Amino acid sequence: MNIPEQLRKHGLFDARVPRYTSYPPANHFRPGEGHRHQSDWLNAVPAGSEISVYIHIPFCKRLCFFCACRTQGTKTLRPVDAYVEVLRREIANVRKCLPSGVKMARLHLGGGTPTILSPATMALLLDKVFAAFAPTTDIEFSVEIDPTEAAPELLATLVDFGLNRASIGVQDFAADVQDAIGRHQSFEQTDRVIQQLRGLGVDNINLDLLYGLPHQTSDSFAATLQQVLSLCPDRLAIYGYAHVPWMSKRQVMIDAASLPDTYARFDLTKLAQQAFVSAGYDEIGIDHFALPSDGLAIAARAGRLRRNFQGYTDDTTPTLVGLGASAISRFPQGYSQNAAATSAYLDRIASSGLAGHNGYEMQPQDILTARVIEDLMCCFGFRETRLLADFPEEREAIHATGIALMRQFPDAFFIAKGGLQIREDFKPLVRVIASRVDGFLAQNSGACLGDLAERRCNKSKALRAQKGASPLGLWPHPRDIFGQMKSAGPYIAWPQDVAVGEPAAVDA
Repeated sequence: MNIPEQLRKHGLFDARVPRYTSYPPANHFRPGEGHRHQSDWLNAVPAGSEISVYIHIPFCKRLCFFCACRTQGTKTLRPVDAYVEVLRREIANVRKCLPSGVKMARLHLGGGTPTILSPATMALLLDKVFAAFAPTTDIEFSVEIDPTEAAPELLATLVDFGLNRASIGVQDFAADVQDAIGRHQSFEQTDRVIQQLRGLGVDNINLDLLYGLPHQTSDSFAATLQQVLSLCPDRLAIYGYAHVPWMSKRQVMIDAASLPDTYARFDLTKLAQQAFVSAGYDEIGIDHFALPSDGLAIAARAGRLRRNFQGYTDDTTPTLVGLGASAISRFPQGYSQNAAATSAYLDRIASSGLAGHNGYEMQPQDILTARVIEDLMCCFGFRETRLLADFPEEREAIHATGIALMRQFPDAFFIAKGGLQIREDFKPLVRVIASRVDGFLAQNSGACLGDLAERRCNKSKALRAQKGASPLGLWPHPRDIFGQMKSAGPYIAWPQDVAVGEPAAVDA
């Protein structure tokens, strides 16, 4: 059996699983839980510790058809300026909740289009940010930059405040693809902005591409890849387009019949992988590439790679403070997401000073599951020895989970020092594998790994009720796993999430 056929057998081409930029994914956050815990979790950040800060600017002058991000269109800057004034109040209120001596190690502006701000408004915002959060000496300050909305004066303002990494969305340079997705951005525009940034001393450039877009072909995408490589970025990310018009209404503008099928999408990812690796980039996780000298590649080699809402990162700070509409804060205790709608966000800041709404308080089993999934996503491994060292009280469950994974995916894993490792050809399957320890998917589908196919629903629920679930989500308890696991059964395609290889439509 060839590799694509083996991947198909395990559900790669029809599975619906999250990107696992967090665990649990944001679609499992609970109403009111962020509001309930946000202040206490901010208070609990250790004095003198380092944090990361994310600021969301939910405005664009044009709404690209493909985008499923939290953003809205505007023809003037009046609502943007008003939003920034409220954002400044949120920054001040959040700072009051934090203990003394906290320093900002990372700052990222995303959207939307952060570069829609005027230079004066951007300066007002950044003045407030740096006054509230003292930066570390080696802070990384990054901004998502739209080359069609990046005035030289604004770029100079960002650099004046310490911008040292720029993230630029390319998607695809082919004209017919750009027509179909409602985003016109030429290679020349992109090159000009990159040269301006480098001329200002910003040497760290990230470029993002999308595969699976309408009218994309291997030939047209190969041309885009060569153009992208000629720009000499430090990092590259290639995400899959998720066609979810029921979630993002603007996607109805895209003709589904013009989209590549799942096998063509897979071929496009392999084309990008071969082009980038041949050009000297290290492959990072499932969708990132970096020059060997880049911090992301160094972190990957050292086993320090992490997942966050931007994908892969070398940021190891335990606390991420999210500011702005829909922004998510991550704490050791759990997640708090600001009200998503801009109007609701503005109302919450006006009424209570903080905007937390949805959220999730992590339980011990969630912490262990999150660690297992992050290890799979970042290291392509089940690192049993490290897990046992960090979770000694869960020895039985950890060992049983390793056995369960090996039995479910015997052709995908091999036994390595310290645990299990995914074979090179099976790395595209990692999200499907990670879904097997996701208690929320097991709960929603009625399926638990280890149950016989014919027992998957009612009997597995009864077993859990009688004997309890293991700390890894809703898997069978370890004492039942050996008796139950005679057959893993066929893979179930979870209907509630987007397809493997697609972006964070359910994680945003």
